[in-house]
Amino acid sequence: MDIRTSPFRLRIEKVQEALKARGLAALLVPSSDPHLSEYLPERWQGRQWLSGFTGSMGTLAIARDRAAVFADSRYWVQAEKELRDSGIELVKIPTGTATHHVQWLADVAKAGETVGVDGDVLGLASAHHLRTALERAGIRLDTSVDLLADVWPDRPALPAATVYEHREPQAPLPRAAKLAQVRESFLRQGATHHFVSTVDDIAWLFNLRGSDVSYNPVFLAHALIDAHGATLFVGEAKVGTELQARLEADGVKLAPYAQARAALAALPAGASLLIDPRRVTLGLRQSVPAGVTLIESINPSTLLKSRKSEAEARHIREAMAQDGAAMCEFYAWFEQALGRERITELTIDEKLSAARARRPGFVGLSFSTIAGFNANGAMPHYRATPESHAVIEGDGLLLIDSGAQYLGGTTDITRVWPIGTITAAHRRDYTLVLRGTIALSRTRFPRGTLSPMIDAIARVPLWEQGLDYGHGTGHGVGYFLNVHEGPQSISKVIPEPTMAMEPGMITSIEPGLYRPGQWGIRIENLVLNVPAVTPENGAFGEFLEFETLTLCPIDTRCIERGLLRADEIDWLNRYHTVVRERLAPLVTGDALAWLEARTQAL
Repeated sequence: MDIRTSPFRLRIEKVQEALKARGLAALLVPSSDPHLSEYLPERWQGRQWLSGFTGSMGTLAIARDRAAVFADSRYWVQAEKELRDSGIELVKIPTGTATHHVQWLADVAKAGETVGVDGDVLGLASAHHLRTALERAGIRLDTSVDLLADVWPDRPALPAATVYEHREPQAPLPRAAKLAQVRESFLRQGATHHFVSTVDDIAWLFNLRGSDVSYNPVFLAHALIDAHGATLFVGEAKVGTELQARLEADGVKLAPYAQARAALAALPAGASLLIDPRRVTLGLRQSVPAGVTLIESINPSTLLKSRKSEAEARHIREAMAQDGAAMCEFYAWFEQALGRERITELTIDEKLSAARARRPGFVGLSFSTIAGFNANGAMPHYRATPESHAVIEGDGLLLIDSGAQYLGGTTDITRVWPIGTITAAHRRDYTLVLRGTIALSRTRFPRGTLSPMIDAIARVPLWEQGLDYGHGTGHGVGYFLNVHEGPQSISKVIPEPTMAMEPGMITSIEPGLYRPGQWGIRIENLVLNVPAVTPENGAFGEFLEFETLTLCPIDTRCIERGLLRADEIDWLNRYHTVVRERLAPLVTGDALAWLEARTQAL
């Protein structure tokens, strides 16, 4: 493609013309929406539309004479390919939370000039950091700039999908009880009102689900709660009359989506409002009158929904079993068809998704399936497309990262499978990653341990060999909600008090190893925090351990047995025994035979 005719180059040029017309030195385009979501409705995918970079995380900055995308190591190979011929520079950053774009903006703008950003999609905490850094350099920040409205002629409208209710038995706690828990929390902190913008918090709090965002059963809404009731700001006609009546019976009024800002502006003088600075935008914060006291604290619902009840855990275990049975059916077909039928990375997505869709309680996928063969597996967030994908033939490693949404839970699993003949190098890398998965899966830790503190446990087998991976080891997982949720994060981030590990939390364990241009390995299970019985019987406080929820064989053909200790082999054998016992009643024929073969003890 000629750089001069690249559609993305032309779009960047339109923005640069608009910058000059408005007297701006640069524009920041975050990957976010008015709810600070990770996965965005099409209307707010401006960074992707302007740059062509399709990664789920990344930041675009545009100056009058240059532009750059800032992305972490999960996306480097992908970004280099997608940004080619666009004239946009890739700035490689160490983590998704890095703020290198702030320094870039400070460098391209001169003292006295202005940088623009749409405050309606800029997080309050991010805005504090950005404004402080720019003002230190004598640069002004204008947060009223939405240049997408000027340069994106066919910008998608707001999604209009219907909202539906998540009901018993899969939703065991009524919304009135959840509202009471949240209300008790913010009143205890001295607030009279609480404003919530994050769509997964809202979906959990009101026992509602939707389909406004791909793969996440959520809908666009804001909520304002006080001591006596709650107002849900949601698109008109998205909630049916029967559901609206049930909401009203629980003290929930509906109001048009666009009226959230006006409701904040109408808060009475003397009110005190609890907002989460990491989960509300600057634009909404600016609507709050000066006479209202702000209390900045994590959303109570974020903490509450991270701790699944025992009733929810029972549904999650059932969802995991159904998911595991679907994978048995798929992998049985795959191994029989390999070498006989033409199988591509796209075929894998199609067949695996179909197997899941046949399972009870299935609603949809929880993210876009990643099927990466050999070099494609070295891109952690790779996605096959009709224009670019691999055929599964020859020799090497196939990485499959997939998951689904069930009424009773959300799944996320990664497995790696040998294709043809694999090498000693393959087996060594695979076994080192597996040792990391086992090490963290077996860990016991005091209740309240900050989740980043245990990240290193999964990395030690790799670190001993001078190896590492660029992504986090584990993310929280929702309950028929977002596949990524907080507050816990097993990663290299700086620990915060809200990241404490508590009973009922579901987290992924997914160490990896990636050799660009060759292969990638990641072995991922979801685990549940459960009480641990220790030899000291609680003399040193309450301890937690992990119950592995994911049920699917870990391929032993890729293992270099000499690298595993006896206790690690014992863990794997016991895991495979559980997998076989739990899944055998749910499968028959070829799927059952495959399950039995792949769970044989080492």
